[in-house]
This record gives sequence, C-alpha cells and structure tokens, in this order.
Amino acid sequence: MLINFAEHLEKLNKVRKGETREALKVGLEEFDSKFRFVHGNLNIILGHANVGKTHFILYLMLLYSKKHKLKWLVFSSENEPYTLIRKLVEFLEGEPINKINEDRYKPHVDFVYNHFKFIDCNRQYTYKEIIELATSIKNAWDYDGMLLDPVNSLRKKIPPGSNAYEYSYESLTDMRIFCKKFNISLWVNTHAVTEALRKKHHKGHDYEGQPIPPMMGDSEMGGMFGNRSDDYLIIHRYLYDQKNWMYTRLYIAKVKHQELGYKPTPIEAPLLFKSIPNNVGFEIAGKNLLC
Repeated sequence: MLINFAEHLEKLNKVRKGETREALKVGLEEFDSKFRFVHGNLNIILGHANVGKTHFILYLMLLYSKKHKLKWLVFSSENEPYTLIRKLVEFLEGEPINKINEDRYKPHVDFVYNHFKFIDCNRQYTYKEIIELATSIKNAWDYDGMLLDPVNSLRKKIPPGSNAYEYSYESLTDMRIFCKKFNISLWVNTHAVTEALRKKHHKGHDYEGQPIPPMMGDSEMGGMFGNRSDDYLIIHRYLYDQKNWMYTRLYIAKVKHQELGYKPTPIEAPLLFKSIPNNVGFEIAGKNLLC
C-alpha cells in the first residue's frame, strides 16, 4: 500500500511553517532542554536492577499529568498496584503516606484515579495481548501515555520458524505502529544484561569499583531497543556511595526528533535528581516540581 502523498505533503508544509508536533515541557529549562513528552513516541528506558527505575519513571509521568493533565495507562508486573498508587500520592504531597491528613489525602487519591489506570497483572500477557487490551482501554478512556514495565515480563509466543530476536524486533515494530496509530507515548522499561552489571569504574575513579551506567547496547537483545526507539533514557544510581546514593542520574542517550527543541545529555553530564527526605519525590536544580 502506498502512502497518501497529499497527507504527508500537508505535514511537510506544517514543518516549513514551524507548526511541528508539540513537545510538552514541565517548565524547568535544565530538564526541558534534554527531554519532553511527545505524543506518538516510543521511548525506551534502561537501567540496572534496583536503581529505582519504576519509582523515578512514575515521578516523571506525574510531572506531566500535573502540568498538562496527561492520562496514563500502567502495566507494571513487578509491583502491586497499591504500592504504585501510594508512590503517586506521596509524590503529590511530598510526605510519607502516614503523615498525610485526610483533607489532603482524598484529593490526591482522586487525582491519581482520574489520571492513572492500572492493568491487573495477575496473569501473563503476550505483547499482542497487551496491545489489544491497551487499544480497547483507549477506546473507553482516552489516555495519552502508557508504561510497559518491564518488557521482559511479557510472555513470548514465538511462532515456528522464528526466534527470540526476530520476535522481539517484530514486537517493537508493532509497538511503534500502536504509538503512531493512537498518538500514544509508550514508555518501555528494560533491564541491562548481566555483563553490563559486571562492568565497574576503574581504580582512581570517583566511583571506583561501582557498576558503571549501562549504554544503549547493554540492554537485553543488544542495540535493538535503541534502533527502534524515538527517545532512549538511561537511569542510574550509585547505590553504594555514602554521599551520592540519593542522586538518580538520567542520561538521554537518543532523541530522534531534535527539531522539537531538546537533545541528548552529554555522557559526562546527566541530569541529576536528588531524592527528598523519606524518598517521596525529587529535586532537580534545587526544585521539587510537584510541590
């Protein structure tokens, strides 16, 4: 099937006039110059186990919900939904759940209910089943973004004559089509391979002996995720450092559409998010954008 040339010419004319796709900001230049929310993007997120990827991703999602009223569908198979709801409520208040009074607690819960829906993870899904489910939910509840956390928790149903690599490439292609068809930003959480975790900083480095941040090629299935993504985020934290364990480092390794006004971080200068007391949010450049 050939493209509708006139339709794409209309898009090209919008680019000529400066009417490009909107890339949503949170209102802090240090962050907005490196990452923005873009409808229709397939974003890949990589990080070692136990660095707090889901915790941090939820915070970013909530930033865009507060700023732009975005709605999210969440599939997080390694977390009980109530724990995710708890994190979101704590982020909104900036206090632990047991320190939030009833007058403030209920509005926060209502906000989460209105902007986040959670897929029941008491069964396994293939990627095709998740896309089918996400499509039916989209038709009933018009959400803007979806979190798939993590992608390797999905059940593989590899057809005869294929293999895991080809199957994974096909799944990412279908996810890209899903994003573009419904104008949804899909955020896919991935894990680094074991070999990446074995890589340590050299002797004399500030973080000598600690695991180094993974690179795009360190994800399971190698460079595949980087190849298929629009934006590629790497999350890292030096868990064993007494002074800096509370800093989540966000590396933007790939921005496919830099004409939208943001670009990757230098490898030596990630965005630093400092966990606030009780681990109920973050500060960037000394500001908690939620409170």
